[in-house]
Amino acid sequence: MIPVLNLPDEVPVNVSLFSHAAIASLNNLEMMVYQYVIKNRDKVMYMTIRELADVAGVSTTTVLRFCRKLNCEGYSEFRVRFKLYLEQDEPQQSQFAASEIISFFKSVNNEDFDKLIDEAVDIILASERIIFVGAGTSGALAKYGARFFSNVGKFSNHIDDPYFPVTNDMAKNALAIVLSVSGETEEILRFAGQFSLHRCKVLSITSHEHSRLAKLADFNLSWHISPIRIGGVYDITTQIPVIYILETLGRKLAKKLA
Repeated sequence: MIPVLNLPDEVPVNVSLFSHAAIASLNNLEMMVYQYVIKNRDKVMYMTIRELADVAGVSTTTVLRFCRKLNCEGYSEFRVRFKLYLEQDEPQQSQFAASEIISFFKSVNNEDFDKLIDEAVDIILASERIIFVGAGTSGALAKYGARFFSNVGKFSNHIDDPYFPVTNDMAKNALAIVLSVSGETEEILRFAGQFSLHRCKVLSITSHEHSRLAKLADFNLSWHISPIRIGGVYDITTQIPVIYILETLGRKLAKKLA
């Protein structure tokens, strides 16, 4: 028999369950629960806490911490609020990972994320020069970011070679915007470290704020999509969140420069 979930009077129906601030607070184990929930939303509705813990590969204690970080008192309240979340008018998944992308946009559609973007824009405005950094796919996006920022009136350069020499003259009064999906690529970490050593501010855009790059940076903007690799090597993780963040930064920057 399918369990009936009754909504407690005190549950706030107008508060996003998966807010950006809540997801950003999750540790690695709690992120495993989040990723399973998003990918298996139809199954999770009818799972016990033990069943969810088992399939996510974590303990029931981890599941409870996950629930509390989503502002739910326990697993029962989480299931109620998750049911409401699913009942919202949401396009059906029409392609691979669409549900995760939709969840990302919902998570950043709030004042908390807007405040982070505004703080990042202020840092950009205070810097004389902007240097976008990335390797591989992130390198291509670094080039895109530099062109987008230049288009709105903030001249920027890009570096897609993590072995490019960092000099005092290059780093003076500059801001390095470092793009990395994992935030754990050794070459990028070394390169970002070189900027820091030359007293250049670092703003990172990563998939998780608990990564080493995020911790090294002066400021971090995180997005939360499950990484996907082919053969464990080739990264094909969607870059839609990165493009959205870069363009949002650029548009807000354009307004302040006008």
